[in-house]
Amino acid sequence: MTEFLRKGGEPDARGLVHRLTPADAGWTYVGFELWRLQPGMRLEQAGDDRERCLVFIGGRARVEAGGRNFGLVGARTSPFEGERPRPHAVYLPQGCGFALEAVSALELAVASAPGGGDFQPRHIRPEEVAASVRGTGTNTRYIHDILPETEPAHSLLVVEVFTPGGHWSGYPPHKHDRDALPAESLLEETYYHRIHPPQGFAFQRIYTDDRSLDVTLTVEDGDLVLVPRGYHPVGAAHGYDLYYLNVMAGPRRVWRFANDPAHAWLVR
Repeated sequence: MTEFLRKGGEPDARGLVHRLTPADAGWTYVGFELWRLQPGMRLEQAGDDRERCLVFIGGRARVEAGGRNFGLVGARTSPFEGERPRPHAVYLPQGCGFALEAVSALELAVASAPGGGDFQPRHIRPEEVAASVRGTGTNTRYIHDILPETEPAHSLLVVEVFTPGGHWSGYPPHKHDRDALPAESLLEETYYHRIHPPQGFAFQRIYTDDRSLDVTLTVEDGDLVLVPRGYHPVGAAHGYDLYYLNVMAGPRRVWRFANDPAHAWLVR
């Protein structure tokens, strides 16, 4: 394990698997939690100065937030169910707490970043999540934009990506670690990985131009990867489909990236 890799595992008695705060990560913006709840288990969090996006990776729950009853939220049992079904999510602005009760086995991600502005809590339904395809050949991957820069929020950007076995993702290697718009934006990022079948693995490299940072991580089902800076491509092993949930945030809510010049020819 390195400072960039948080291994998955069994949930604690409350259902918590991962909890990452900016202080834990040594950065400024992104926070992440992963919960696995059994039917009847509850999760409540008070509002504070951070906005949140609850992503229903699998399972369903009854949700109340900001004085509103959202009713039953969630549909798919797993991101690997069927033909890449799009997720349910709930956006919560700063100061908005929530309470939920699982009605099935629930895998829930809680993404957070500094809040601000005048936003309302809302249920993001699957039909509101834009789906697209990037790349060709063994660089093909499938994108679900849960909370893109075109939708209202203060800091958070949230997207999930499906990478078939034997394919690459985040490729050519790209980075977004300079506040240098319009060419590049500064965004911290987490990757929450799921693999199907679960005994599989993937590789993720994080490196900078001068190689002062250059690590290659073996990623297994349920692992969390932190990307504070640098290029960060991912490769899925043959026979094992890879899902990951990205959470990004920075000083400006826009995603602009720079490809590694050595590999930029791949997109020409």
